[in-house]
Amino acid sequence: MAKFSDQLRAFCGLAIQLADLHHVDSLLLLLERPTDWATLHETLKAYNVVIAGDVDAGLVAAAEEHFDTIELDMPESPVYERLTQALLEAVADEHFKADATVVAAYCGFESTTVDTVSLIRLDDHLGRLTVRDFRQYAGKVPVETLKLVVDLAIEIGREGREGKSVGTLFVVGDHRKTLTYCRPMGFDPVRGYKTSERRLADAKVREGVKEIAQMDGAFIVSADGVVVAAAQHISAPPSDDISLPKGLGARHWAAAEVTKGSAAVAVSVSSSGGTVRVIHDGDVVLRIEPFRRAMKWRDFDNEPAAKTPSDGGDVKPPIKE
Repeated sequence: MAKFSDQLRAFCGLAIQLADLHHVDSLLLLLERPTDWATLHETLKAYNVVIAGDVDAGLVAAAEEHFDTIELDMPESPVYERLTQALLEAVADEHFKADATVVAAYCGFESTTVDTVSLIRLDDHLGRLTVRDFRQYAGKVPVETLKLVVDLAIEIGREGREGKSVGTLFVVGDHRKTLTYCRPMGFDPVRGYKTSERRLADAKVREGVKEIAQMDGAFIVSADGVVVAAAQHISAPPSDDISLPKGLGARHWAAAEVTKGSAAVAVSVSSSGGTVRVIHDGDVVLRIEPFRRAMKWRDFDNEPAAKTPSDGGDVKPPIKE
């Protein structure tokens, strides 16, 4: 039987103290390996607990002890992304309410040791995106253009079209280089239109893009937010440096290869579930699960200072890798 370590016991105690201080009954444990689930259940039996982790975390045994569990298939992802994904799935599975406050315990510093406890308000954590995540990846693509494309991708992932899921791909910036890797898959529905009629800042254009997204192929978008081409097949030179998570198909490989061979940033929408991924230099750098409500942006320059334990912030600040 796996041991209930003294370290885990101590951080469960911290999680309980933080939960009681803020009148919270929802706890999330992001664990990397099995533990003594019976002892954990006895320790936290007064709370609504969700256990998240990859296959090695022994979640089957956790479920047998009547824990709600979430299996994450993202072992190579940074802890911030894994924590966010766990919270998203917990809301989607109705373990937590979308506006709940949750105490989370996880491995923020050491990969196999729970060493961080955070108080997370889900409406703030999951309902807002900051441009901090984009500035480091945007390169020559203006942040405002990337925000436009990501918001549009989230709408497509959330709404689909006529009740059906829609998957598509946007390649943003460095469009002249990108077009050298492209060929039309047939009819290009934006060809022949004036530049003013292809700007994504125009709500009518965005609605038109949603309709075109049902067709096969990618959208090529210039750095200033103009749809240069649509329904494009992308065939960029393959690269040995690309390593995508398991389960991602041809659309994501095309996105990875074209961003490896150019200064563009790709934004993909998965046809199964509507997941939006931002891909830069061949890597998935941001994953967004669209809620059934609008996402809100918050400007990084205006973000408040990090909270301290005394005002309800992290007991230890998580590292965003």
